[in-house]
Amino acid sequence: MDNLAQLLKESWTLVEGQRDKLAGYFYARLFLSDPALRALFPIQMDGQRDRLLEAIVTAVQTIDDPENFDEYLRALGRDHRKYHVRSTHYDTMGAALLDALRQATGDQWTVEYDQAWRDAYRAIAEKMQAGAAADGNPPFWHAEVIGHERRGSDIAVLTCRPLTEPLPYRAGQYVSVEVPLHRPRMWRTYSVANAPREDNTLEFHVRAVGAGWVSSALVRRVKVGDLLRLAAPMGSMTLDPHSTRDLLCVAGGVGLAPIKALAEELAGHNRTRWMHVFAGATTRDELYGLAELYELAANHPWLSIIPACSADPGFVGEQGEVAEVFARYGPWTTHDCYVSGSATLVRAALRTLAADDVPPENIRYDAFGDL
Repeated sequence: MDNLAQLLKESWTLVEGQRDKLAGYFYARLFLSDPALRALFPIQMDGQRDRLLEAIVTAVQTIDDPENFDEYLRALGRDHRKYHVRSTHYDTMGAALLDALRQATGDQWTVEYDQAWRDAYRAIAEKMQAGAAADGNPPFWHAEVIGHERRGSDIAVLTCRPLTEPLPYRAGQYVSVEVPLHRPRMWRTYSVANAPREDNTLEFHVRAVGAGWVSSALVRRVKVGDLLRLAAPMGSMTLDPHSTRDLLCVAGGVGLAPIKALAEELAGHNRTRWMHVFAGATTRDELYGLAELYELAANHPWLSIIPACSADPGFVGEQGEVAEVFARYGPWTTHDCYVSGSATLVRAALRTLAADDVPPENIRYDAFGDL
């Protein structure tokens, strides 16, 4: 496994800087081999290319960590049921991926690299199909929007409820969301912003990002009564049920969503653990979701909320980037640490935690974008 992981990571460096070219080769080869597959994908493919490469990179990075490799791929297989992927499609996709890697690297591609990717893809496909086969849930859930609240010009808090059976998930996980009315066949991932509830409702915090197709539709076009599709939950930024350590939670922007869900879950049973939440934003107007956390903290003294603004001189709370702010409150060596937000924020927070000698196994994070 060590030699395989080394060959995969070594060969990936040859294409890491030309991901668009790799994705272009892959989809051209895929649709040429099986034109019927094109109907499974959205008309606008830019975001889909990002999803493909994200999955490849994650698989390559975790292959030398058998437990996480297995867990990630089984979850990915369950998630891909929403695309109506069948077993025969895996062979077609594997051939297209290998051909794309050869095309993108040219003479730098070796027989050893080729065999390593064949072996890795075989393992990836087997685990994904096993995950899909073992899942007794539907490929996706139809959910009705029952609440839509705008918080500022580009953020919305949506509440929805599955129409039939509940969607099982854990606080801290995320799901893929499709807006069939406005953006059919385009799926994007969003963290669930609440712990599981008796009424089975799910809350999402969405920021409209630039010309983001799905996020803009969810913020500006979706209304109460509309239907969404929600896919199987993924992600491991969940509470360790066996840990007694206090918690550090660092959030930026709508990265507050899974942190809020973790706080709600802890509120159901916690008696001994302290939870420190650092919420960062550029200005106070972007600190959109603190009211619910303050209300929770009023009833649970173990919960503390520390907001920070990086470019708002008049803000009476902490000043500076949130990764710098929480460092001043350390050390955090004996805590379970959770980080959620942009890739820039997560990178900064991970550097701070590493400098504080926090054991890597005590750190869990979700990043919006590549690390």
